[in-house]
Amino acid sequence: MRNIPIALAGGVATLAAGAAGAQELNLICSADVVVCERLVTEFEASHDIAVNMVRLSSGETYAKIRAEARNPQTDLWWGGTGDPHLQAAADGLTAEYQSPMLEELQDWAVRQAEISDYRTVGVYSGALGWGYNTEIFEEKGLTPPQCWADLLNPELAGEIQIADPNSSGTAYTALATLVQIMGEDEAFEYLRALDANVSQYTKSGSAPVKAAARGETGLGIVFMHDAVAQAEEGFPIEVVAPCEGTGYEIGSMSLIEGAQNPDEAEVFYDWVLGADVQSIMPEAGSFQIPSNVNATPPEAAPDLSEITLIDYDFAQYGSTERRTELLARWDDEVGGVGVE
Repeated sequence: MRNIPIALAGGVATLAAGAAGAQELNLICSADVVVCERLVTEFEASHDIAVNMVRLSSGETYAKIRAEARNPQTDLWWGGTGDPHLQAAADGLTAEYQSPMLEELQDWAVRQAEISDYRTVGVYSGALGWGYNTEIFEEKGLTPPQCWADLLNPELAGEIQIADPNSSGTAYTALATLVQIMGEDEAFEYLRALDANVSQYTKSGSAPVKAAARGETGLGIVFMHDAVAQAEEGFPIEVVAPCEGTGYEIGSMSLIEGAQNPDEAEVFYDWVLGADVQSIMPEAGSFQIPSNVNATPPEAAPDLSEITLIDYDFAQYGSTERRTELLARWDDEVGGVGVE
């Protein structure tokens, strides 16, 4: 991996040992903590920049960045669903940046940058679905659900976990997906019915399938790659793509407006979009589709061409007005306190 030049006042310097002043980067990572830690380790091994990393869910990160808008404590936000990244862009909380790496990215990743006026960019993609514990289902004689409608089966009472959409980008994607598939009123009718089968609304989007893997619940509604990760670790998890169709995420990355370390943030931004970096992600249990066209996709990643994907409206459902409206209605009609 290479040191990337960064623009400094008075000229250009490389990130080499001995540069004047300690260089650091304040990073929020909204992916699985193992992936976050792997990225930090790889970056610090090839750059003279110390990374202060915090792992927060997408919703938590958006709230933190918004609360600190007048005095940003974060330089860069990597990962998590694209909707809150788009909301942050619309609110002016993130900075415009056109990376020289854009020409190497998938069309969907570039489109994410374009609709945000280059205030965010796609870093990976993955479809929504669920994973269920085959041993629990067999032991209890439960019918494995293949469609969204199947999740309302009364025999699944207390067997389902999903995250709280206020804190989790995964759960917000599920909410927006159902609205787009069914219509808003019908989707909320569905969610109220589903609530009877939900044992817990978690804070983290991947927590439900991890609970299913541990045998603490029967099924977790998550991004399919999170379910694949549990299956690849040897847990009895079967991965399902809903028969009616499903939404998907464009995991995104954003520079924070007014960041304390903008140059270091741009270095990380360009580095993490590289094919070599994205190709090592499966080693950390990441099974999303990478955004760099030259990166090697994980062999176990769900094949998006074999999944019925809806025409997800990222611009509308990533807007501040629409997100606020849907989350307020979810609070009023469904509820749930996010706990890990």
